Amino acid sequence: MAWSMKRIVNPPSLAPPRGFSHGVATRGGTLLFLAGQDASDAAGRIVAPGDLVAQMRQVLANLRAVTSAAGGELRDVVQLTIFVRDRADYLRQRAPLGAAYREYFGTYYPAMALFEVSGFYQADALIEIQGMAVIPGEDDGPQ
Repeated sequence: MAWSMKRIVNPPSLAPPRGFSHGVATRGGTLLFLAGQDASDAAGRIVAPGDLVAQMRQVLANLRAVTSAAGGELRDVVQLTIFVRDRADYLRQRAPLGAAYREYFGTYYPAMALFEVSGFYQADALIEIQGMAVIPGEDDGPQ
């Protein structure tokens, strides 16, 4: 079966995903590992202490900066792992967090997982996201 460099995999035997994909199959391209990004600005300070939605926007901007510097875009991301300090707060703010996500990714959803953790390296951080991207090369063709 011919397929482009990236294919979303959502088997009908699993519950329909909402806000993520069950899997993303890839071939070709350059694999980019995205280190965990918190809401640090260029000076290394956490933006918007106490504001999960604003921190999410900064995290996504940081992920976009890394992906762009490697020659890709956020739609090249195939996997994200989201770590939050307070799962209940995340669920309460799911709608504005989803809106922030769509500002950066549109309606594209890579494979994702969410974990609640007790803390981060920077005490004011409320969220951190790490992931992987597959960036097409010149010979890989369109996605």
